[in-house]
Amino acid sequence: MAKSVVVAAHGHCFDGMCSSAIFTHLLQKLHPGEPLDFTYRACGYGPGENGVDPKLLVGEENVILDYRYSASDKLTYYFDHHASAFPSPEERASFEAARAKSPTRMFHDAAYGSCTKLIFDVARERLGVDMAEHAELVRWADIIDAARFPSAEMAVARKEPALKLMTVVENYGDAAFYAELVPMLLSKSIDEIATLPRIEELFAPKQAELDGFVKLVEAAAVEKDGVVLVDLTSSLLAVSPKFVTYALYPKSRYSIVVTRDAKRVKLSIGYNPWSQRPRTHDISKICERYGGGGHPVVGAITLTASELDRGRALAAELATELGTG
Repeated sequence: MAKSVVVAAHGHCFDGMCSSAIFTHLLQKLHPGEPLDFTYRACGYGPGENGVDPKLLVGEENVILDYRYSASDKLTYYFDHHASAFPSPEERASFEAARAKSPTRMFHDAAYGSCTKLIFDVARERLGVDMAEHAELVRWADIIDAARFPSAEMAVARKEPALKLMTVVENYGDAAFYAELVPMLLSKSIDEIATLPRIEELFAPKQAELDGFVKLVEAAAVEKDGVVLVDLTSSLLAVSPKFVTYALYPKSRYSIVVTRDAKRVKLSIGYNPWSQRPRTHDISKICERYGGGGHPVVGAITLTASELDRGRALAAELATELGTG
């Protein structure tokens, strides 16, 4: 009988999906010949979502990847690289205790640009598992999650197959999508997957939406003191494409984009890595003050749909704060 493995990872996220794939291969390598039955959960961030619901951790192995730590006796593996991985000192203490008990299963390192790369390196350096055949997947996960593109224009244009796949994942990356794509990522190249008819069909309308999004940003953006503030809450937007403000305002240092959908108001905050100006704020710490999180260079705050006025006011307040450093 196959061992059940539940993998809870950051949903609608290229790094979350790639982390799921790399970890799946790692566990298969660690248990050669043993049948494993994987179930994938795509976890999001929103009001009241501070971790994985323990009710989801029903496997013989339960794994959290690229997502906030959740204190649970059922958790058997953890990999993450977010600076805001621990919502409270209690979760941090729980992680440290779990790591002391299982040092080859619990890993957190905020210095990493992607969780995928963290798993890949730990597998080779700590567990003796070399997954060099997936180096290209790891490379792209690291480029995308750490915004290591040569230019903002490249990130916005999304001509490369990996960026097309990224766009599809950001829009459709739920649990069912992960279950479909993870085996493909372990058997096909990114180029092969990105050119599959199903992926191309999902990408085409999103490319058109991106072109329209650029026009919305051009019309709504206000730049002051090196901070670009964009309020797009006049209409409902399911996804806020990244890096557009940096392409339009290459000398800006920070951006705040406010969007809303039927369930939430979201503030997406980032540092422009192409600005050639030093970063003077830890964005993850700013976001944590309001229940959000992320990395020192990028983060988000999510409010309920009824808090639109608060979201707009908070965005203006944070734009002033980011412009003073």
